[in-house]
Amino acid sequence: MHELILLRHAEAQPASPGGDDAIRRLSGRGEQEARAAGAWLKSHGVRVDRVLCSPSERTCATANLALASLARVPTMQVATEIYNATPGELLALLDQHGDANTLMLVGHNPGIERLVALLVEGRSDDFRGMPPAGLAVLHLDGPLEPGNARLDAFWSP
Repeated sequence: MHELILLRHAEAQPASPGGDDAIRRLSGRGEQEARAAGAWLKSHGVRVDRVLCSPSERTCATANLALASLARVPTMQVATEIYNATPGELLALLDQHGDANTLMLVGHNPGIERLVALLVEGRSDDFRGMPPAGLAVLHLDGPLEPGNARLDAFWSP
């Protein structure tokens, strides 16, 4: 893997009391944010080989709306282990997909923002935040290891 794109889900509707967090839908603003993330990817000529997405409603909707902007839409694989994952668990998942040149992972905070910190700075306790529909584009020159990535771009709506 040479490039890793991390996308946090866009703004979701609030959970109903006692409701299932996994079925929260995107808000109207969230739908606009996801489309804007896709427009950013398209304008920067990003070509994604593989997409791993959390099974939640809001992450799948974010991924589908963002990917719809691309000329070549890759197949999205739902990965249940992304939901509530730690940076170490996300790293282990990504390690299984090292054959993809450009991989996109669509997930949640705090896992996404902590994964960025782990890959770029070598530790996951020093994170700066990842807003809804935020994108981090990381470049890897070597193995997928803590501190071995360069943050090439960061975008948020």
